[in-house]
Amino acid sequence: MEYVYAALILNESGEEINEDNVTAVLDAAGVDVEESRVKALVAALEDVDIEEAVETAAAAPAATGGSAGGAEAAAAADEGGDEEEAADEGGDEEEAADEGDDDDEGGDSAEGLGELFG
Repeated sequence: MEYVYAALILNESGEEINEDNVTAVLDAAGVDVEESRVKALVAALEDVDIEEAVETAAAAPAATGGSAGGAEAAAAADEGGDEEEAADEGGDEEEAADEGDDDDEGGDSAEGLGELFG
């Protein structure tokens, strides 16, 4: 990972990502530099737009986060083959949520986590 971090540092500072610069960053960080890894990294990043890659990587988790509920409903509809069954399953979720409102256990577990992490 140090090699990738070195490339990111060079990119952020506006420096060219080449073997000498990557090696200099790694040396400054106290890393035992392997020339073959430096050469492989520089060659791999030759045609890569690092800014675009970072933006794409940062956006990927946000793009996949909200689709689980829709996938479960679609799977329920496919299994039952009937829209009413899918709607009934959604009603069960509401009942389960209502039952959870009567418990105060959620507060206890949050309190326990607070004790763990101070």
